[in-house]
Amino acid sequence: MTDVTLLGRVIITGRIRAVTGLHIGGSPGALAIGNVDMPVIRDAVTGRPYIPGSSLKGKMRSLAEKVTGAPQNKSIGKDVAIHVAEDRAQYDRYWVNPLFGVPGEVKFDVPAPNRLIVRDVPLDEESAGKLLNARTDLPYTEVKWEAAIDRVTSAATPRQMERVPAGAVFAPMELIFNVYLPDDVGLFGHLLTSMQLVEDDYLGGQGSRGSGKVRFEGLKLVCKRGGEYQPTEGRSYDTLADLLKDRQGVVAWVRQSIPTA
Repeated sequence: MTDVTLLGRVIITGRIRAVTGLHIGGSPGALAIGNVDMPVIRDAVTGRPYIPGSSLKGKMRSLAEKVTGAPQNKSIGKDVAIHVAEDRAQYDRYWVNPLFGVPGEVKFDVPAPNRLIVRDVPLDEESAGKLLNARTDLPYTEVKWEAAIDRVTSAATPRQMERVPAGAVFAPMELIFNVYLPDDVGLFGHLLTSMQLVEDDYLGGQGSRGSGKVRFEGLKLVCKRGGEYQPTEGRSYDTLADLLKDRQGVVAWVRQSIPTA
């Protein structure tokens, strides 16, 4: 990698609302409570569920790879493959590479680090209080029973899945978009697309069975220029849908707030 200069950052904060029950799996051995078959991931200190930044970023990238048609050329497990740029031409061809990053073992030089940082998102304090008062099946969560049906014998195999109930809010959410190169501002629109893809799909597991629909709310955008690194006057939107209606204006605002010439 050649020397790079941080020209500025766009910081997106907000919250994530679970529209349907949310299941992001944890380790059954270490984190299971009450012998649930499929537990959620919890903070080791507070015991509260949270959304790992890796889960949110990974889902955004996975959907972005599909919408761009990036080849799924690297196997990372049984029946699981992802896109990894094989050369500089492929890196440049698919915007998922500069936006989300590439593994350190790639054999070619990349012009700048990945542009996106995604923080872990804790359970909102107000939601945590409501869930405790609601006396859910387990602390902060519900238990959803499912059954796998044998297609030949019709025999049912029941299992339990732990979910954060619908309506729960996770906050603060924080996405950091780094601008290193003059053309990077053009990638910011793709970040918004990736967020929209998640809203239209699902987060976590069992999405095809109703879990994991989420909504981005209470969004605030602030730019910080690289030199003095002082925040500009921000822009606020109630929902991602509202932000997307102003998509061109937002990209123009980022371009003006972080001069790249």
